[in-house]
Amino acid sequence: MKFTFSRLSTPKSGVLAITATEGGELGSFGRAVDEETGGHISRAIKAAQFEAKLEKLLDIVAPHGLGVSRVVVAGLGKPGELTLADIDSVGGAIAGSAIDAKVQDLHIAVDSHDGLDIAAGDLAAHLALGAGLRAYVFDRYKTMKEDNGGLKLGRINVLTGAARQARSAFAPCEAVIAGVHLARDLVNEPANVLYPEEFANRCRALTKLGVKVEVLTPKEMEKLGMRALLAVGQGSARPPRLVVMTWQGRGRNDKPVAFIGKGVTFDTGGISLKPGAGMGDMKGDMAGAACVTGLMHALAARKAKVNAVGVIGIVENMPDAAAQRPGDIVTSMSGQTIEVLNTDAEGRLVLADALWYTQDRFKPQFMINLATLTGAILVALGKEYAGAFSNNDELCSRLIAAGLATGDKVWRMPLAKAYDKLIDTPNADMKNIGGRDAGSITAAQFLQRFVNDVPWVHIDIAGTAMNSPKTAINQSWGSGYGVRLLDRLVADHYEG
Repeated sequence: MKFTFSRLSTPKSGVLAITATEGGELGSFGRAVDEETGGHISRAIKAAQFEAKLEKLLDIVAPHGLGVSRVVVAGLGKPGELTLADIDSVGGAIAGSAIDAKVQDLHIAVDSHDGLDIAAGDLAAHLALGAGLRAYVFDRYKTMKEDNGGLKLGRINVLTGAARQARSAFAPCEAVIAGVHLARDLVNEPANVLYPEEFANRCRALTKLGVKVEVLTPKEMEKLGMRALLAVGQGSARPPRLVVMTWQGRGRNDKPVAFIGKGVTFDTGGISLKPGAGMGDMKGDMAGAACVTGLMHALAARKAKVNAVGVIGIVENMPDAAAQRPGDIVTSMSGQTIEVLNTDAEGRLVLADALWYTQDRFKPQFMINLATLTGAILVALGKEYAGAFSNNDELCSRLIAAGLATGDKVWRMPLAKAYDKLIDTPNADMKNIGGRDAGSITAAQFLQRFVNDVPWVHIDIAGTAMNSPKTAINQSWGSGYGVRLLDRLVADHYEG
């Protein structure tokens, strides 16, 4: 995908997108293009009764007097209410129209409208960001391509009077696009291709960006006492890995920020076997680890002025004769013992050791973990919000604000000592399930026992990371949720 920024002028080929505000009012450039067509565009707007509500499009094929194959009029809604996240969505909707039209070149004009107070450079950058996110496609295993001869959207050219400012504003956005695409690729991969060792190998590619990557083997994890994580993978022929990714964007004495991801590359449920229907979706049970990997790519690619650590525990949960059994008791790296009453509640075992390792080794400013942890979070929040559980009000408030700014939304859920009794057991320090009630909360209460006093947020992304609702900026099964959220959190509050 190639992104360019050039001066406002009518292109000679491809698709041209112009914008209109609610009521179908064209901007200054749009009016100029309309004049070139002898009023064709304004007549089409009137004939179609196009109201230009946010993300709505009017597709005008073979407009009179222009060299482009079509003009797309994109609705901005009410200009005084527009946010940058809305602009992302408009860019995505425009790109979707170009993809459907099977064209390679898309030109998006950044127009001026009364009441629109977003700087032209930012407007251009976020239109390109949304278009770049929407342009993602995962088709590497399709041998029979679509009947367009394999054509894909190859160039997004943004027409603007503020090209220099737009290029500067877009530079970090392009890094984020690459990070989101990487996370989507990882989630979409089948489990026979992306197993723990292969996942670790893909993380090693980040060294090209300056990320230090360490991969711990089962022998090394055993020496560290990570028996909760290892127990999850003991039934698989694919041995676990723990990957530690480090980005040094500030002085060595500055405490890092830390991100931890659950990376179960396939989850059968183990001996507590899942129902067969829908089990194929469990290739995406590593979406938390995918997000952390994509985030580390984004931070390094844009040379973020922060020290950041990404730790992912990668396992496969299989029902082999060697697999852990319901009723087994394992000892975590922290020394705390866990009675495993359901082997399908495995992600919290992986995170228990990964969280403890991270806080013990790196002494971070904060820890945020992401995991497709519970089906219960879908019951509570559906697929629109991820659930956030935190021991720190300031950190959680900042995260919520970043979610509203990017569209990767989070909703805070409760933590309270009263829920602890639901995971107490007479046989060990805790059990790994708390029963039917408050399932997402008891999972978070479990994780909290492994963070000590480090400011921490657990994000349950079971409803948002895979098979989530299609949007203007994502039509993929794997959404890449969390990369933009956490990158924005870091950019707004933790860079020097």
